[in-house]
Amino acid sequence: MSWELFIYFAAGALLFWIMGAIAALGNRHRALSILCTTAGLLVFAFFIAALWHSLERPPLRTMGETRLWYSFFLPIAGLLTYLRWNYKWILSFTTLLSAVFIMVNITNPDIHNKVLMPALQSPWFAPHVIIYMFSYAILGAATLGALYYLVKEKKVSNPERLMQMTDELVYAGTACITLGMLMGAIWAKEAWGHYWSWDPKETWAAATWLGYLLYIHYRLKKNASPKVSMILLLVAFILLQICWYGVNYLPSAQQSVHVYS
Repeated sequence: MSWELFIYFAAGALLFWIMGAIAALGNRHRALSILCTTAGLLVFAFFIAALWHSLERPPLRTMGETRLWYSFFLPIAGLLTYLRWNYKWILSFTTLLSAVFIMVNITNPDIHNKVLMPALQSPWFAPHVIIYMFSYAILGAATLGALYYLVKEKKVSNPERLMQMTDELVYAGTACITLGMLMGAIWAKEAWGHYWSWDPKETWAAATWLGYLLYIHYRLKKNASPKVSMILLLVAFILLQICWYGVNYLPSAQQSVHVYS
């Protein structure tokens, strides 16, 4: 599978996702929305699988390849949220965000080759990165809920239900981050002989994890303020963005194996 074909698969997937988002906004098109969103996911998944096969390695080495997975996982997070809480707007937002990352990948394509340094050939590498990208998508959906609340605070008809949604998404996303960190530690032990080295990427990953734990801890507090909770969630998501790609611009991180090229 050639990367030049990505635009066609991405366009097909986006078309299905847009149709699913529009159907979700209707009152009697839930089944059609689920069908269209799932069809788009299958199209996108086929491209990822074919690219994986042609590269003879997991497409997780470069920043563009991680954006590819994020574009895939965002509609999944939106669909799960829609199925669980029936928020009709969530698919529109996750589709829009996915489209942004797809456009970035189209306008700034990476150089995709089969070269994978020995440290990244560990069997722990692929599940470590994939579960992290899935957690980023789940927590991205939670952040959309936080923004929705902060923008329409006085117009939210059922704030308790919205808070329950963000809570459960954060629980799931934080659990995935925790699992990803454990996998990363095992990978590091195999590759470099130590579980943790305070590499800049590892440090910001820990900061992100603690940020979401702070949100969870605050939400368990009696009479916790919904507005403060949502602000904490936004701060944690900012930490997540720094961990994902912001750390790439730190001088101290330039020699890190965790920095995407």
